[in-house]
Amino acid sequence: MLIVPNGQHDAINPRQITTIMPSLYIVATPIGNLEDITLRAIRILTEVAIIATEDTRRTRKLLARYKIKTPLTSYHEHNKRRKIPVILETLKTQDMALVSDAGTPVISDPGYDLIIKAQTVGVSIISVPGPSAVISALSVSGQPPEPFLFVGFLPSRKVARRSLLETLKMKTYTLIAFEAPHRLHECLSDLLKILGDRDISLCRELTKIHEQIFKGKISSALDHFSKPKGEFTLVISGASEQRITPNLEELKAEIIRLKREGETARNTVSLLAEAWGLSRREVYQMWVGLNQ
Repeated sequence: MLIVPNGQHDAINPRQITTIMPSLYIVATPIGNLEDITLRAIRILTEVAIIATEDTRRTRKLLARYKIKTPLTSYHEHNKRRKIPVILETLKTQDMALVSDAGTPVISDPGYDLIIKAQTVGVSIISVPGPSAVISALSVSGQPPEPFLFVGFLPSRKVARRSLLETLKMKTYTLIAFEAPHRLHECLSDLLKILGDRDISLCRELTKIHEQIFKGKISSALDHFSKPKGEFTLVISGASEQRITPNLEELKAEIIRLKREGETARNTVSLLAEAWGLSRREVYQMWVGLNQ
């Protein structure tokens, strides 16, 4: 049996086709400016039976702009367990599109869970590429584009955020993260404390009317954004080659700080061994030595 997605069987011999499997189209939509949509995306959103969307109000504005009348169904983090079976049932007979509230689905949204489930039942997953805040921010940041590491939204809890940053501090990759305005100051403070005063680009409200791109040091960004508004994409320079060689005094200071914050020996050793590229035994011996 040969299974092909709808709309893609022009080159297939009809005698070979036993089943035409409906498809789930992963459609990228504008991150701000409604003109940033591809002709293919408009066609697919017009042709599919239903569009699953993270934010129906926002998607309706986009559809109205391009006179698309395809029905919508809501699919987001809080209803995904209930909606995934419903969507899979629809995909047995009809093509569907998945869009996020902005940009490319699956990137920091619940689309991943739906795709995994759809794949397990044989649904064809087709990408309709387009806007991405990650790539847009990287392209204007002035930071080295290769390699880069995207970490999504940084954890909202301070301990979890600092733990993640500890694992990233020795990476030479350009780092990219999303951050909400109400957490920006706390986030920048942790970046400065753990990564040091690196170069950073803060891209606010990309492609929108109030787009702003700040380039400078993390300390300068802290001073500049006293009352931040809008969504931010952070592009942070990677560790310099000099920082790859462990500074033992700096490592001791990190151990002392984590002790004061209540971290256990086990967590501290695991965290710092990975972050500094040392063996767990080496870090544990330093922990023990500081207790004597």
